[in-house]
Amino acid sequence: MFDPVEKLKEFIRHPSVSTDPAFREGMKGAQGFLANLLRSLGFTVEEVATDLHPIIWAQRGGDPKWPHVVIYGHYDVQPADPLNLWKTPAFEPTIVGNRIYGRGAADNKGPLMTNIAAVAQALEANPNLPLRITFLVEGEEEMGSPSFPKFLERYAPKLREADFVYLSDTGLINENQVVITCGLRGLALFDVHVTGPKSDLHSGLHGGVLRNPIQALAEMLATLHTPDGRVNVPGFYDDVRDVHPWERDELKKLGGDEKAYAQFLGIDTFYTTPGFTPFESLRFQPTLEFNGIGGGYQGEGSKTVIPSKAFAKISCRLVASQNPDRIKQLVMDTIRARTPAGVKVSFTDQHNGEPYLVVPPDRSNTPPDQSPVLARAFRATETAVKEVWGRPPLFLREGGSIPIIASIKAKTGLDSVMFGLFLPEDNLHAPNESFNLDVMKRGIETTRRILTAVARG
Repeated sequence: MFDPVEKLKEFIRHPSVSTDPAFREGMKGAQGFLANLLRSLGFTVEEVATDLHPIIWAQRGGDPKWPHVVIYGHYDVQPADPLNLWKTPAFEPTIVGNRIYGRGAADNKGPLMTNIAAVAQALEANPNLPLRITFLVEGEEEMGSPSFPKFLERYAPKLREADFVYLSDTGLINENQVVITCGLRGLALFDVHVTGPKSDLHSGLHGGVLRNPIQALAEMLATLHTPDGRVNVPGFYDDVRDVHPWERDELKKLGGDEKAYAQFLGIDTFYTTPGFTPFESLRFQPTLEFNGIGGGYQGEGSKTVIPSKAFAKISCRLVASQNPDRIKQLVMDTIRARTPAGVKVSFTDQHNGEPYLVVPPDRSNTPPDQSPVLARAFRATETAVKEVWGRPPLFLREGGSIPIIASIKAKTGLDSVMFGLFLPEDNLHAPNESFNLDVMKRGIETTRRILTAVARG
């Protein structure tokens, strides 16, 4: 059995930044490292070519009657900039106390290595473990997984042979409380452009005789929410599912101090959907947000012009059953209908992400046709977490998004067990990223027990 920490060090040393062509060799190094490690464990490894970075598809076969798990992860990382803010070299792993520092330590190299080590331990203890295992590790997650849709179309038949997906690309509340993520919000993003006169105009010579595009844009955007915080777009909430009491009860177990949260945000009051606490709004409700706005002169001092154009960037976080294309169309149609005379409106479409929800077994809204192997995996997870961490996990929806999880569900029908391993203090995407080695140790043991229990049936 290999030393997981030493292997993680080796993994981190490969600067696998997917978005920057200057790191092409680092990407190849991380890919080759993983492929060789999985081969050493007896997996048949295929490095699937894409338009950018290969996807690793590694399989341990067996009797078709055995349960089959797909373990997902990604080997690419965010850029390490700004380098001057790192206390240790970004791609030279350094252990301080119970933490290993380095870009990708928590997202996602540490959690992925945790799951690989768990598989290695399970197979070392029982080389004939009756479990088929497939690793699906991509190299473009940090740039939006542009190659994944084509891969999914091609490999969907093989994925449909599995029973569920297992991954650790979500977080923990603290190092003693495991969270199993059951829901992820989707995304619908686009830009709105407002055009008035054919060019910028002198505000003294022409002001007061035409509609200012910035004013028109501000008026339109202001209509998209009601004073009490709801999204004011007809049909926006039509497909939002009711939140079941067990979900609210599970969230209450977190505690949550609203005053402390407001202080953390630096605000005096919350602006949430009626009937939902701030913590519930984060996880259970959709949103419509303005991410950027511009038009006219942006430099120092003043320039008295009426701008020809203005724009805003809009994003919607969506919950289960909401369709990103439908929501995007509803919002665009609403903006068109509220466009005042004297200006024209147009849109630039950005990307979408489907929302995702999986319900654990034995709940009020558990699907009656839920896969028995998936149900077994959830029950095994709850048992293993209690045994290893000393308290049961919380089953919670998350406010963020991992669009490929919903894509896998849509194309293959597979649901996911999302066992979080990174912590708020791990500094994902920021300087001095780190991974808690105590969490890694307990994570390995937990996942080993889960996989062994799923295999036993």
